[in-house]
Amino acid sequence: MSLPLVFSLREQIADRLRADVLSGRLAEGERLSEAQLVTRFGVSRTPIREALQQLAQEGLLEGRPNVGVKVARRPPDAIRDLVVPIRRSVEEFALRSFFADIGPSDYRQWGEILERMREACVARDFAAVAEHDVAFHRSIVQRAGLRDLDLIWASLVARVRSHFWETQRNYPDPLDIYREHADLVETFRGGNLEKSVTELEQNIA
Repeated sequence: MSLPLVFSLREQIADRLRADVLSGRLAEGERLSEAQLVTRFGVSRTPIREALQQLAQEGLLEGRPNVGVKVARRPPDAIRDLVVPIRRSVEEFALRSFFADIGPSDYRQWGEILERMREACVARDFAAVAEHDVAFHRSIVQRAGLRDLDLIWASLVARVRSHFWETQRNYPDPLDIYREHADLVETFRGGNLEKSVTELEQNIA
């Protein structure tokens, strides 16, 4: 069984900022101040700078920490056609690697994410919906316990980030977003790997 990932302070800060960008809370072109981030996270400048550098490498930010950092513009739409199939492959690989070991703690984690997603759907808080959508899919990748896989996935998602906060607004009933993910977890419970893989791939558009 793979061991759970242990995240450093840099990675925890990067994770929070990544969620802000992917959810649209931080808009394209918005500048990030090191001083404000130091106050927000209550840490020194070193992990802040390291987190900013990491997100720049992923393609979410651009610029140099000591000069100025801003949220990068999203890639051309054509890139999405290239990236989505690769992202499907990454999540499928992750799911296959641990499917036989899924247990109560996994369902508890997914249940917590789904409940937060449901509440966000009811409130029509699409930034929060996007954040929990990302969290759900990332939990699958992280469950594989392979740091390189997590980094690959984060880089891919950075290039299709508009999906998480554009397509959701087109749902007539936002709760359908929650239901799709809840149905996917129920398929996991059924124990059919190939059906689970198929439904996971269908959920990634």
